[in-house]
Amino acid sequence: MLNRRRFLTSTAAAGAAGFAALHLSPAFAQDAPQIQIFVPAAPGGGWDQTARTMDQVLRSEKLISGSQITNVGGAGGTVGLPQFISQWNGKGNSLMVAGMVMVGAIIANKSANNLTEVTPIARLTGEFEALVVPAASPFKTAADFVAALKADPTKVPVAGGSAGGSDHILFGLIAKTAGVPAANLSYVPFAGGGEALSALLGNQVAAGISGYGEFSEQVKAGALRLLAISADKRQEGIDAPTLKEAGIDVELFNWRGVFAPPGVSDADKAAMITLVETMAKSDAWATECKNRNWTQILLTGDAYAKFLAEDTTRIAAILKDLGLA
Repeated sequence: MLNRRRFLTSTAAAGAAGFAALHLSPAFAQDAPQIQIFVPAAPGGGWDQTARTMDQVLRSEKLISGSQITNVGGAGGTVGLPQFISQWNGKGNSLMVAGMVMVGAIIANKSANNLTEVTPIARLTGEFEALVVPAASPFKTAADFVAALKADPTKVPVAGGSAGGSDHILFGLIAKTAGVPAANLSYVPFAGGGEALSALLGNQVAAGISGYGEFSEQVKAGALRLLAISADKRQEGIDAPTLKEAGIDVELFNWRGVFAPPGVSDADKAAMITLVETMAKSDAWATECKNRNWTQILLTGDAYAKFLAEDTTRIAAILKDLGLA
Protein backbone atom coordinates (compact mmCIF):
# COMPACT_ATOMS: atom_id res chain seq x y z
CA MET A 1 0.00 0.00 0.00
CA LEU A 2 1.45 3.31 -1.10
CA ASN A 3 2.25 5.84 1.63
CA ARG A 4 0.18 8.93 0.83
CA ARG A 5 3.01 11.21 1.96
CA ARG A 6 5.07 9.98 -0.95
CA PHE A 7 2.08 9.60 -3.25
CA LEU A 8 2.31 10.82 -6.84
CA THR A 9 5.34 13.05 -6.47
CA SER A 10 5.51 13.35 -10.23
CA THR A 11 3.45 12.54 -13.28
CA ALA A 12 5.81 9.69 -14.07
CA ALA A 13 5.32 8.26 -10.60
CA ALA A 14 1.58 8.53 -11.06
CA GLY A 15 1.60 6.10 -13.91
CA ALA A 16 3.78 3.62 -12.04
CA ALA A 17 2.53 3.95 -8.50
CA GLY A 18 -1.18 4.33 -9.16
CA PHE A 19 -3.98 5.84 -7.15
CA ALA A 20 -5.03 2.88 -5.09
CA ALA A 21 -3.87 4.21 -1.73
CA LEU A 22 -6.41 7.00 -1.55
CA HIS A 23 -8.61 6.57 1.54
CA LEU A 24 -10.40 9.91 1.21
CA SER A 25 -10.56 10.81 4.86
CA PRO A 26 -11.05 14.60 5.10
CA ALA A 27 -8.51 14.65 7.91
CA PHE A 28 -5.33 14.21 5.85
CA ALA A 29 -4.32 17.73 4.81
CA GLN A 30 -0.55 17.68 4.42
CA ASP A 31 -0.23 14.19 2.95
CA ALA A 32 -3.24 14.28 0.62
CA PRO A 33 -2.49 13.26 -2.99
CA GLN A 34 -2.00 15.53 -5.96
CA ILE A 35 -3.95 15.09 -9.18
CA GLN A 36 -3.58 16.19 -12.79
CA ILE A 37 -6.58 17.73 -14.58
CA PHE A 38 -6.60 17.93 -18.38
CA VAL A 39 -8.95 20.47 -19.99
CA PRO A 40 -9.32 20.06 -23.78
CA ALA A 41 -10.43 23.69 -24.14
CA ALA A 42 -9.05 27.19 -23.66
CA PRO A 43 -9.06 28.82 -20.20
CA GLY A 44 -12.27 30.55 -19.16
CA GLY A 45 -14.88 28.28 -20.72
CA GLY A 46 -17.28 25.85 -19.07
CA TRP A 47 -14.88 22.89 -18.93
CA ASP A 48 -12.12 25.07 -17.53
CA GLN A 49 -14.51 26.50 -14.93
CA THR A 50 -15.45 22.95 -13.97
CA ALA A 51 -11.80 21.95 -13.56
CA ARG A 52 -10.93 24.98 -11.44
CA THR A 53 -14.04 24.61 -9.30
CA MET A 54 -13.18 20.96 -8.71
CA ASP A 55 -9.66 21.95 -7.70
CA GLN A 56 -11.01 24.58 -5.29
CA VAL A 57 -13.48 22.21 -3.64
CA LEU A 58 -11.11 19.25 -3.47
CA ARG A 59 -8.54 21.46 -1.76
CA SER A 60 -11.03 23.02 0.65
CA GLU A 61 -12.30 19.56 1.62
CA LYS A 62 -8.68 18.43 2.07
CA LEU A 63 -9.17 15.60 -0.41
CA ILE A 64 -6.08 16.66 -2.40
CA SER A 65 -3.01 18.72 -1.65
CA GLY A 66 -3.06 20.31 -5.09
CA SER A 67 -3.59 19.81 -8.79
CA GLN A 68 -1.99 20.77 -12.05
CA ILE A 69 -4.42 21.95 -14.73
CA THR A 70 -3.39 21.64 -18.38
CA ASN A 71 -5.38 23.37 -21.16
CA VAL A 72 -5.27 22.24 -24.79
CA GLY A 73 -8.05 23.94 -26.76
CA GLY A 74 -9.55 23.52 -30.20
CA ALA A 75 -12.41 22.00 -32.19
CA GLY A 76 -14.76 21.16 -29.34
CA GLY A 77 -12.11 19.15 -27.52
CA THR A 78 -11.06 16.99 -30.46
CA VAL A 79 -7.59 18.58 -30.58
CA GLY A 80 -6.87 17.76 -26.94
CA LEU A 81 -8.49 14.32 -26.81
CA PRO A 82 -5.80 12.51 -28.87
CA GLN A 83 -3.12 13.99 -26.59
CA PHE A 84 -4.93 12.77 -23.49
CA ILE A 85 -5.27 9.30 -24.98
CA SER A 86 -1.65 8.95 -26.11
CA GLN A 87 0.39 11.08 -23.69
CA TRP A 88 -1.57 10.48 -20.46
CA ASN A 89 -2.13 6.75 -20.95
CA GLY A 90 -2.00 4.83 -17.65
CA LYS A 91 -1.59 7.90 -15.42
CA GLY A 92 -3.88 6.92 -12.59
CA ASN A 93 -3.99 10.32 -10.89
CA SER A 94 -5.31 12.11 -13.97
CA LEU A 95 -8.74 13.34 -15.04
CA MET A 96 -10.02 14.97 -18.22
CA VAL A 97 -13.02 17.29 -18.08
CA ALA A 98 -15.35 16.95 -21.09
CA GLY A 99 -19.03 16.70 -21.91
CA MET A 100 -21.84 16.75 -24.40
CA VAL A 101 -20.14 19.32 -26.63
CA MET A 102 -17.22 16.93 -27.19
CA VAL A 103 -19.58 14.10 -28.15
CA GLY A 104 -21.08 16.32 -30.85
CA ALA A 105 -17.70 17.61 -32.00
CA ILE A 106 -16.30 14.10 -32.37
CA ILE A 107 -19.22 13.14 -34.61
CA ALA A 108 -19.37 16.39 -36.61
CA ASN A 109 -15.58 16.53 -37.15
CA LYS A 110 -15.36 12.79 -37.90
CA SER A 111 -12.60 12.63 -35.31
CA ALA A 112 -10.20 9.69 -35.39
CA ASN A 113 -10.58 9.33 -31.62
CA ASN A 114 -13.65 9.12 -29.41
CA LEU A 115 -14.67 8.75 -25.76
CA THR A 116 -14.75 4.94 -25.89
CA GLU A 117 -10.94 5.18 -25.71
CA VAL A 118 -10.88 6.82 -22.27
CA THR A 119 -12.17 5.67 -18.87
CA PRO A 120 -15.53 7.11 -17.72
CA ILE A 121 -15.35 8.24 -14.08
CA ALA A 122 -18.33 10.51 -13.39
CA ARG A 123 -20.98 12.70 -14.95
CA LEU A 124 -21.06 15.71 -12.66
CA THR A 125 -23.31 18.55 -13.73
CA GLY A 126 -25.88 19.60 -16.27
CA GLU A 127 -26.67 23.07 -17.47
CA PHE A 128 -30.14 23.49 -18.95
CA GLU A 129 -30.69 25.58 -22.03
CA ALA A 130 -32.99 28.57 -22.51
CA LEU A 131 -35.15 29.56 -25.49
CA VAL A 132 -35.43 33.36 -25.65
CA VAL A 133 -36.74 36.03 -28.02
CA PRO A 134 -36.29 39.81 -28.19
CA ALA A 135 -38.69 41.75 -25.98
CA ALA A 136 -40.54 43.09 -29.03
CA SER A 137 -41.03 39.61 -30.54
CA PRO A 138 -44.57 38.54 -31.49
CA PHE A 139 -43.80 35.16 -29.86
CA LYS A 140 -45.27 35.26 -26.37
CA THR A 141 -44.98 31.53 -25.66
CA ALA A 142 -42.99 28.52 -26.81
CA ALA A 143 -46.13 27.35 -28.59
CA ASP A 144 -46.06 30.55 -30.68
CA PHE A 145 -42.45 29.83 -31.61
CA VAL A 146 -43.25 26.23 -32.65
CA ALA A 147 -46.28 27.38 -34.67
CA ALA A 148 -44.05 29.75 -36.63
CA LEU A 149 -41.52 26.97 -37.22
CA LYS A 150 -44.25 24.74 -38.61
CA ALA A 151 -45.52 27.53 -40.86
CA ASP A 152 -42.12 28.37 -42.38
CA PRO A 153 -38.90 27.44 -40.56
CA THR A 154 -36.81 29.56 -42.93
CA LYS A 155 -38.43 32.67 -41.45
CA VAL A 156 -37.44 31.77 -37.89
CA PRO A 157 -33.65 32.21 -37.68
CA VAL A 158 -32.27 31.10 -34.32
CA ALA A 159 -28.94 32.22 -32.88
CA GLY A 160 -26.74 29.90 -30.85
CA GLY A 161 -23.25 28.54 -30.38
CA SER A 162 -21.15 26.50 -32.80
CA ALA A 163 -22.80 24.27 -35.39
CA GLY A 164 -23.40 20.83 -33.91
CA GLY A 165 -23.13 22.08 -30.32
CA SER A 166 -25.72 21.76 -27.57
CA ASP A 167 -27.68 24.85 -28.72
CA HIS A 168 -27.96 23.50 -32.25
CA ILE A 169 -28.86 20.04 -30.96
CA LEU A 170 -31.69 21.46 -28.82
CA PHE A 171 -33.05 23.38 -31.80
CA GLY A 172 -32.98 20.14 -33.80
CA LEU A 173 -34.80 18.24 -31.04
CA ILE A 174 -37.52 20.92 -30.80
CA ALA A 175 -37.99 20.81 -34.57
CA LYS A 176 -38.09 17.01 -34.66
CA THR A 177 -40.73 16.91 -31.93
CA ALA A 178 -42.77 19.46 -33.87
CA GLY A 179 -42.47 17.49 -37.11
CA VAL A 180 -40.30 20.11 -38.83
CA PRO A 181 -37.48 18.69 -41.01
CA ALA A 182 -34.15 19.64 -39.43
CA ALA A 183 -32.66 20.34 -42.85
CA ASN A 184 -35.10 23.24 -43.27
CA LEU A 185 -34.06 25.05 -40.10
CA SER A 186 -32.35 28.42 -40.13
CA TYR A 187 -29.64 28.19 -37.49
CA VAL A 188 -27.16 31.04 -37.08
CA PRO A 189 -24.03 29.87 -35.24
CA PHE A 190 -21.81 32.28 -33.32
CA ALA A 191 -18.38 31.71 -31.81
CA GLY A 192 -19.32 33.38 -28.54
CA GLY A 193 -22.37 34.11 -26.43
CA GLY A 194 -21.77 37.85 -26.69
CA GLU A 195 -22.18 37.82 -30.46
CA ALA A 196 -25.38 35.79 -30.26
CA LEU A 197 -26.73 38.19 -27.64
CA SER A 198 -25.96 41.18 -29.87
CA ALA A 199 -27.84 39.56 -32.74
CA LEU A 200 -30.85 39.04 -30.48
CA LEU A 201 -30.83 42.54 -29.04
CA GLY A 202 -30.43 43.94 -32.57
CA ASN A 203 -33.46 41.92 -33.76
CA GLN A 204 -31.29 40.22 -36.38
CA VAL A 205 -32.67 36.80 -35.43
CA ALA A 206 -36.07 35.59 -34.27
CA ALA A 207 -34.85 33.67 -31.23
CA GLY A 208 -31.81 32.43 -29.38
CA ILE A 209 -30.79 29.24 -27.59
CA SER A 210 -27.99 28.98 -25.04
CA GLY A 211 -27.32 28.19 -21.40
CA TYR A 212 -29.64 30.20 -19.18
CA GLY A 213 -26.70 32.03 -17.63
CA GLU A 214 -25.85 33.59 -21.00
CA PHE A 215 -29.23 35.33 -21.12
CA SER A 216 -30.22 35.76 -17.48
CA GLU A 217 -29.22 39.41 -17.02
CA GLN A 218 -30.99 40.55 -20.20
CA VAL A 219 -34.06 38.51 -19.26
CA LYS A 220 -34.14 40.15 -15.83
CA ALA A 221 -33.68 43.57 -17.45
CA GLY A 222 -36.64 42.97 -19.78
CA ALA A 223 -34.59 43.11 -23.00
CA LEU A 224 -35.26 39.44 -23.72
CA ARG A 225 -38.32 37.26 -23.12
CA LEU A 226 -37.71 33.75 -21.78
CA LEU A 227 -40.11 31.32 -23.44
CA ALA A 228 -38.98 28.03 -21.91
CA ILE A 229 -36.09 26.10 -20.43
CA SER A 230 -34.89 22.60 -21.25
CA ALA A 231 -34.68 21.40 -17.63
CA ASP A 232 -36.56 18.42 -16.21
CA LYS A 233 -38.56 20.63 -13.86
CA ARG A 234 -39.26 24.28 -13.08
CA GLN A 235 -36.28 26.07 -11.58
CA GLU A 236 -36.44 28.19 -8.46
CA GLY A 237 -36.23 31.89 -9.26
CA ILE A 238 -36.89 31.45 -13.00
CA ASP A 239 -40.33 32.47 -14.21
CA ALA A 240 -40.65 30.18 -17.22
CA PRO A 241 -42.07 26.75 -18.01
CA THR A 242 -40.02 23.78 -19.08
CA LEU A 243 -40.29 22.79 -22.73
CA LYS A 244 -42.31 19.76 -21.64
CA GLU A 245 -44.75 21.97 -19.77
CA ALA A 246 -45.05 24.06 -22.92
CA GLY A 247 -46.10 20.97 -24.90
CA ILE A 248 -42.68 20.24 -26.44
CA ASP A 249 -41.54 16.79 -25.31
CA VAL A 250 -37.84 17.66 -25.06
CA GLU A 251 -35.44 17.70 -22.12
CA LEU A 252 -31.76 18.51 -22.46
CA PHE A 253 -28.86 19.13 -20.09
CA ASN A 254 -25.53 20.25 -21.48
CA TRP A 255 -23.74 17.76 -19.23
CA ARG A 256 -20.14 17.81 -18.08
CA GLY A 257 -18.13 15.02 -16.56
CA VAL A 258 -14.67 13.60 -16.00
CA PHE A 259 -12.70 10.75 -17.52
CA ALA A 260 -9.48 8.98 -16.59
CA PRO A 261 -7.01 8.09 -19.33
CA PRO A 262 -6.94 4.68 -21.00
CA GLY A 263 -4.81 2.02 -19.38
CA VAL A 264 -5.49 2.86 -15.73
CA SER A 265 -5.81 0.03 -13.23
CA ASP A 266 -9.13 -1.04 -11.73
CA ALA A 267 -7.88 0.19 -8.35
CA ASP A 268 -7.01 3.63 -9.75
CA LYS A 269 -10.39 3.86 -11.45
CA ALA A 270 -12.23 2.93 -8.25
CA ALA A 271 -10.22 5.44 -6.22
CA MET A 272 -10.95 8.24 -8.67
CA ILE A 273 -14.67 7.42 -8.60
CA THR A 274 -14.60 7.54 -4.79
CA LEU A 275 -12.71 10.84 -4.86
CA VAL A 276 -15.27 12.47 -7.16
CA GLU A 277 -18.24 11.00 -5.28
CA THR A 278 -16.88 12.37 -2.01
CA MET A 279 -16.39 15.80 -3.57
CA ALA A 280 -19.90 15.76 -5.08
CA LYS A 281 -21.48 15.03 -1.68
CA SER A 282 -19.79 18.00 0.00
CA ASP A 283 -21.57 21.22 0.98
CA ALA A 284 -18.81 23.19 -0.76
CA TRP A 285 -19.60 21.53 -4.11
CA ALA A 286 -23.34 22.06 -3.62
CA THR A 287 -22.73 25.76 -2.96
CA GLU A 288 -20.57 26.16 -6.08
CA CYS A 289 -23.15 24.40 -8.23
CA LYS A 290 -25.93 26.63 -6.91
CA ASN A 291 -23.88 29.78 -7.48
CA ARG A 292 -23.08 28.75 -11.05
CA ASN A 293 -26.57 27.46 -11.99
CA TRP A 294 -25.20 23.93 -12.41
CA THR A 295 -27.62 21.08 -11.76
CA GLN A 296 -26.02 18.10 -10.03
CA ILE A 297 -26.62 14.93 -12.06
CA LEU A 298 -23.98 12.61 -10.59
CA LEU A 299 -23.56 9.28 -12.34
CA THR A 300 -20.44 7.17 -11.99
CA GLY A 301 -18.53 4.23 -13.40
CA ASP A 302 -20.42 1.68 -15.49
CA ALA A 303 -23.71 3.60 -15.26
CA TYR A 304 -21.93 6.67 -16.65
CA ALA A 305 -20.44 4.58 -19.47
CA LYS A 306 -23.91 3.27 -20.35
CA PHE A 307 -25.34 6.81 -20.37
CA LEU A 308 -22.46 7.98 -22.58
CA ALA A 309 -23.13 5.26 -25.16
CA GLU A 310 -26.85 6.11 -25.25
CA ASP A 311 -26.24 9.85 -25.47
CA THR A 312 -23.72 9.38 -28.28
CA THR A 313 -26.32 7.44 -30.27
CA ARG A 314 -28.94 10.13 -29.65
CA ILE A 315 -26.63 13.00 -30.61
CA ALA A 316 -25.44 11.18 -33.74
CA ALA A 317 -29.05 10.80 -34.90
CA ILE A 318 -29.79 14.50 -34.35
CA LEU A 319 -26.60 15.63 -36.11
CA LYS A 320 -27.46 13.34 -39.01
CA ASP A 321 -30.86 15.03 -39.24
CA LEU A 322 -29.09 18.39 -39.21
CA GLY A 323 -26.78 17.30 -42.01
CA LEU A 324 -23.70 17.39 -39.77
CA ALA A 325 -22.92 13.69 -39.47
